[in-house]
Amino acid sequence: MAQDGDLRLHLQRALDGSRADVFRELTEPRELARWWGPDGFTVPSVESDLRPGGAYRIAMQPPEGELFYLVGEFIEVEPSERLSYTFRWEDPDPEDRETVVTLSLHDIDAARSELVLDQGDFATERRRALHEEGWSQGLGKLGELLASQLD
Repeated sequence: MAQDGDLRLHLQRALDGSRADVFRELTEPRELARWWGPDGFTVPSVESDLRPGGAYRIAMQPPEGELFYLVGEFIEVEPSERLSYTFRWEDPDPEDRETVVTLSLHDIDAARSELVLDQGDFATERRRALHEEGWSQGLGKLGELLASQLD
């Protein structure tokens, strides 16, 4: 059986755009809806009160299936540097539990940033792997969106 520390997700991505540009994509509801979620998913609505203690709610629509919601509260909001929030599904799977997501931004150079994501602890390896796939696909879409804004 895995130890809790083994049930964390850690991803790093180099992205085109300043830390301010990336932070805007991570936090502005209209921008977030353009890239959030696994491939094929759409985001019909994002509600967000971007401040420590403020809540958010993201509606996610899979290609096939029922609309579902991701909810949580912001823990840290440090523009262009760090964003941390709780992450839980409304009507969670029995293997789900609330996790904490921390996104940190670092300069690579004047036009590129590094995004570091940490999330956990997950209840099972299967749920951690599911989140890794979803984040990897979503961050891929974010990278494409930011790169397209350079043209």
